[in-house]
Amino acid sequence: MEVFLYNNFNRKFAKDFWLLFAAVILIIVLSFICGSFTPYDPHALKTGGLLEPPGIKHIFGTDDHGRDVLSRVLAGSRTSILSSIILVLLSCTFGTALGVICGYFGGLIDIILMRINDIFLAFPGMILAVAIAGLLGGGLFNALIAIFVTSWTQYARLARSQTMVQKEEAFVHAAKLSGCSDINIMFVHILPNIISTLIVTAAMNVSVAMMGIAGLSFLGFGVKIPHAEWGSMISEGKKYLQTAPWMALAPAGVMVFVMIIFNLFGEKLRDILAA
Repeated sequence: MEVFLYNNFNRKFAKDFWLLFAAVILIIVLSFICGSFTPYDPHALKTGGLLEPPGIKHIFGTDDHGRDVLSRVLAGSRTSILSSIILVLLSCTFGTALGVICGYFGGLIDIILMRINDIFLAFPGMILAVAIAGLLGGGLFNALIAIFVTSWTQYARLARSQTMVQKEEAFVHAAKLSGCSDINIMFVHILPNIISTLIVTAAMNVSVAMMGIAGLSFLGFGVKIPHAEWGSMISEGKKYLQTAPWMALAPAGVMVFVMIIFNLFGEKLRDILAA
């Protein structure tokens, strides 16, 4: 009976994971496709049909310039979702590489790089991102740079601590005795043993990156109006919360839904890799 319940639980666990995995892939594919194929032109200004409530013709209504909100949400999905994923991949790769190098070699290089890491960690991430984006100027690229500067640090810290543990294992000493180079040991022998933790962290941070990009756009340091991006759309719609709340609620609701899916996927991935 216990074996049956255990197997049944594992099947349900795996099913939930694959459902979430499929949902994540579907969201990514749809954001890429729907960004180009929208019901209406997301940037075309109109003189009529301003602030129309949601209906059959415009499912999410129209904004103060007569633009279809659904079309803008779909167009903004490519910017918000794909930019977040790219940002997380770059931050994870850069931070992991530095962390593995610091943890493996130690010494002066570890001290210098980790003190730089501590400087970035000393400031609240969003405050530092706003300051950097303000210095660089607006735009998506500068916003990504600002968030990247503040997000690689956690991967570096995590990879360093994991590497310091792994480099004392017997298989690493055996690799050294067999004549393997330091690069081979770091990225062929050590990295595969710590990558699961970093992958889980990256999956959980997609929603954080999405919120950061939207936050900078909302404050005027990211994607500029009239370009479609969820944060800038919420910023546009905040003026009409009482008269046309759908302008802000539509992109906010879609963003929250996508963030929940990515968070649930990250948690399920963590449970599977930890099992």
